[in-house]
Amino acid sequence: MKGSKVVKIKLDKFGSHLGMEKGCFVLRDKEGGVKKYPIVENKIGEVILQSGSSISVGALVYLSMWDIDCLLLSGSGKPVGTLRNLHNDSHISTRLAQYKATENEKGLHIAKQIVLKRIESQNLLLRKYGLRQHDFIRIKKTIEHLEETNLRALRRKLLPIEGRCSNSYFTQLFKLFAKDIRTSDNRKTFRAFDAINNNLNFVYTLLKWKTYASLVKAKLEPHCGYLHSEQVGKPSLLCDIMELYRCNADDLLLTYSEGLKRKDFIIKSERHACKTWKREYLNDSKTRDLRKAFYSYLEQKVDIPRIKHGNRQSIETLISEECLLLAKYLRGERKTWIPRIPILRC
Repeated sequence: MKGSKVVKIKLDKFGSHLGMEKGCFVLRDKEGGVKKYPIVENKIGEVILQSGSSISVGALVYLSMWDIDCLLLSGSGKPVGTLRNLHNDSHISTRLAQYKATENEKGLHIAKQIVLKRIESQNLLLRKYGLRQHDFIRIKKTIEHLEETNLRALRRKLLPIEGRCSNSYFTQLFKLFAKDIRTSDNRKTFRAFDAINNNLNFVYTLLKWKTYASLVKAKLEPHCGYLHSEQVGKPSLLCDIMELYRCNADDLLLTYSEGLKRKDFIIKSERHACKTWKREYLNDSKTRDLRKAFYSYLEQKVDIPRIKHGNRQSIETLISEECLLLAKYLRGERKTWIPRIPILRC
């Protein structure tokens, strides 16, 4: 497969259908257009299926056999599920090492690194836009001198540090959005009304899928983390790794939002627990554009050497490599794990 072309197949138009014919994925649209993707000639990297499109069982079987990432989107473009190969959970030594690290020094090291790199990446974005940065030298010294031997106790000291930095970061970040599209001045995650917070939630959901796929390929358990606590339904390791790249998603949204107008937003009523909530979103057309912009952003090259060869790689590949390097560290194949974060372009 060396030198083969990496292809992404997207079924994001109503009426599209993906099937199999003689060793080829065949994509048909409702206008009668046909595209063929020979499996031998192309390295299919990802298939995206949005509500309103369809796929044959034969194509699903081949996607699973070839371990090709397959993402399921709702009609609004929100990732809701994925196709997994039965062998994705086969690397038991990685899982055992991951669980054991919650009770040894490796878990403590990982939790500290996540917070340090999260704050460092925030500083990169704050510096890019000429905003006040965190006192990283002081914060790093404080974190490195934390001598807790219990992960829960360490979390109780790390999370307030990260929380204070994030509050300062988002307070400044929100001021960068144009006043005519900004109806909130700070970060809100749960049932946010305003479009800026909901746009952030949307790009974080897309980032969540990419991180999840990378963790699964590295044979790691997404729900067993180190900085974020273990809770039912909470993929704590996924949340940990996402912290390294949230600022990249923030930077993308800042750039994308420069051309937005008030007319690009709509208000939807949503019912939760016998209550009706109103929330502001981008309209469907702009949501599709934002999703495309996010995937294009992930394909941008950064000056970070790849594990085996090359001095540059895409942000998407970097996320996958960091998960592989974390797995190697947990198995004892590497002495340490210091995450590499992309430098934001000016």
